[in-house]
Formats: sequence, structure tokens, C-alpha cells
Amino acid sequence: MTIPQNRCVSVFTRLLSLAFVVALAVSTESARATAEDLSPLEHLGKQIFFDKNLSNPVGQACASCHAPEVGFTGPDSEINLKTGIYPGAAPGRYGNRKPPSAAYAAFSPKREFDQKEETWAGGQFWDGRMDDLVAQAKGPFLNPLEMNNASAADVVAKVRESNYRGLFEKVYGAKALNAADADEAFDLMARAIAAYESSREVNSFSSKYDAFLARETTLTAQELRGLALFAGKANCTACHPHQAAADGTPPLFTDFTYDNVGAPRNAGNPFYRADPAVNPDGAKYRDLGLGGFLNDKTQHGKVKVPTLRNVAKKPHPQFVKSYLHNGTFKSLKDVVRFYNRRDKTPDAFDPPDVEENVNREELGKLGLTDAEEDDVVAFLETLSDGFVAPQPAATEPEFPAIAPSASTRGDHFKGARDVIRVVRFRRVVEEASRSSDTRQR
Repeated sequence: MTIPQNRCVSVFTRLLSLAFVVALAVSTESARATAEDLSPLEHLGKQIFFDKNLSNPVGQACASCHAPEVGFTGPDSEINLKTGIYPGAAPGRYGNRKPPSAAYAAFSPKREFDQKEETWAGGQFWDGRMDDLVAQAKGPFLNPLEMNNASAADVVAKVRESNYRGLFEKVYGAKALNAADADEAFDLMARAIAAYESSREVNSFSSKYDAFLARETTLTAQELRGLALFAGKANCTACHPHQAAADGTPPLFTDFTYDNVGAPRNAGNPFYRADPAVNPDGAKYRDLGLGGFLNDKTQHGKVKVPTLRNVAKKPHPQFVKSYLHNGTFKSLKDVVRFYNRRDKTPDAFDPPDVEENVNREELGKLGLTDAEEDDVVAFLETLSDGFVAPQPAATEPEFPAIAPSASTRGDHFKGARDVIRVVRFRRVVEEASRSSDTRQR
């Protein structure tokens, strides 16, 4: 299958070339790393990530909006169904968007503008307002609509009283939590969270599709039809590349760019009813996305293209997930139908929240049948991490899904290639940790 030519190819290729400037000589020990093999720094980040005592009032952790059982996004089925917008720690306060997935966010490069393609790509958050995971990790702690702490010093004081204080000092040094160095300690906290979010536990590349690419399983007939549509008629690969890189690195299913798909307003969004001090526009509020952050009308309504990895991941079939940046849709079928029929049957959908800059070239009238929409959904369901290939019965002969080729037989680095793109980041974080430890000792 081939990826259709589109506006994103050159910028995506260039960003990946930057991300791939890492030696392929990964050690055998790293190659055999599993999700359970967290480094002390990653383990510290995990402790912070799941700590509900770091909000004001207590009760909200990073994981409260980014839980692993749903692909590190919103874990409350009722909230997803009703609004998709999660409450903050302070009663009555809400954000304005649904939680993005924290999984695979580590692979996003810093935000930059490609002059030739006239396209922004990279960054963190739906609107790209932070460049990297370290900066992103600090935001929710101090956001009054989220974890609601008054200062970095307040957050650090809570870590000082935590049951993982010893691990923090083991990783960063005995003086790392000094009250006089609250800003530095807060930065170290964020680096630990970023390290965890860059770990194999968060980015496991363990979906059925990964197993398919590794020739360890087969896809059903419907899933194969969905894959063909995904890469062809449905034009999903215009922004969600699906092919492995030349070195075997699995696809991320995002090109990190920004787009306005014409998402309708989410009428249930509680942000419309927020205090005027928070939302002075009230019910007339429009989410300008990247354009609001950049104060650039040409980018109004554009939000970051999310990864499709784990887009269908949920703890049980009845669980409801919300979709698009504002949580307006409640199933993948609804999203695919919208992308397919938005411009063909416009009366079936509410008008876009932001009318300008809507992408009308790559979606909106795809011409898929209802059955083909179902096929695309079936393929998207193969992107959930945690897949375990069924084992044949003891009485049945065992045949590989596809005969191993000379290039894959005896590949001792299988399983390592999927982390190449975060090796650089993890090394930077670890080096910063060692430098801090040296300074404080």
C-alpha cells in the first residue's frame, strides 16, 4: 500500500529525520526491555503521575485524566458520555477540552513552521502551546482549572511529604527537595514525569497491528478491508501515516500537524457556563486552538492531529470514549461517519465551531458506504496496545502468519527499534538528572 501524496509528507519526513538521529547500535539489554523494566527515574515519574495528593484540594492526579486502561486519556465513561470534559480539583471548575492521550506524546518534536508547506507541526497540548513533555508536565499542576496549586513551591512541599521522597532523593540527590530550590525541584519533577511518559510502559507498541507488521499474527478479512480503505479511499493517511519506517520503526499514526476538521460545538461542554473571569465569552466561546495561542487568524480552529494508537482502547465493550478535541462524538463510528459525510449530508451535523480554515480537501465527502465505515472502525480497533496473539491448540500444527524473511530471521534488536525515537530524549533527561545530582552533592 502507498501513502497518498498530501500537504504533510515533506514536513513529516523532515521531522522524523531529526528524530531518527540516534545510533541504531542499541544494547541487547535495552532491546529486551519490557514495560515492567522502568528505570529509577521512570519509576519516580510514575509515582508522581499517579499521586492524587498533588492537587488542591487533594484527589486529582495526572492519571485522573490520563489513565492507562483507556490509552492514557479520560477514564470515566459517564463523563465521556455526558460531556467529555473533565472537572478540575476545585469543585465547579472544568477545562475547555477533552484530555488528549499522553501515550506516544514523547515522539512529538518541538513545534515549528515549515515555510514550504505552510504547515505547523509538533508541540504539546491540543493547541501546541508547549514545546516538550517537560514543559507540558508542569502546566496542569498550576492550572486553576486542573490541579489548582498556587505555586511550584506548594507542589514540591507535597512531594516532600510523599512516600516516594526517598526515591526522589535517590534519583536526584539528597538536597533535591530543598525548600529554597522549589523551581528547580519542580523542574526535576516534570522531567521525571516526562521520563515515565517516554517509557515502554506508556509507549509499548503492542497492538494487533504491530504484531501484524512483525508477522506474528494476521488481520481478519474486515480488518484488512479497513486497512486498505484507511490507506486509500478514506484518505486517513493524509494525516495518520500507517507504514513502518525503513529501519523497522513502527508508525505513530500522526504527522504531528494541525488541522480544523470542522468539529461541531460540544453543547454539553461546561466551559460555556464557566465564571466570566475564566470564560468571558460565555456561550459564544469558540475554541480557536493553535490560532488562539499564536494569535493568527490563518490557524484559527486548528488543533493537533492526535495519534490513532489506542483510539479504541477501553476496559470493556460498554465503556464510552469521547472523540475529537472537544469530545463532541461518542464513538469511532460517529467520527468516521462525520469524516465521510460531513460535506455530503451537512444537515446531519451541526455547523463547525470555527468556520474558517475548515479542511474541505482531504475529508468531508469520502464516498464510503456504511459497511466501509464499519471496516475502517474495525481496523482502528487493531491499534490498541496490549494485544496477545491467540495460541493454537496443542493438537493443531503451528504455522507462522507469514514466513519469516531473511531480514527478520534472527533479528536480536526486534523490540528495540520501537524506542529509537525516544532514546535521545531519555538520555537528555538522565544526563540532566546526573548533572543535578552532581551539583547538589
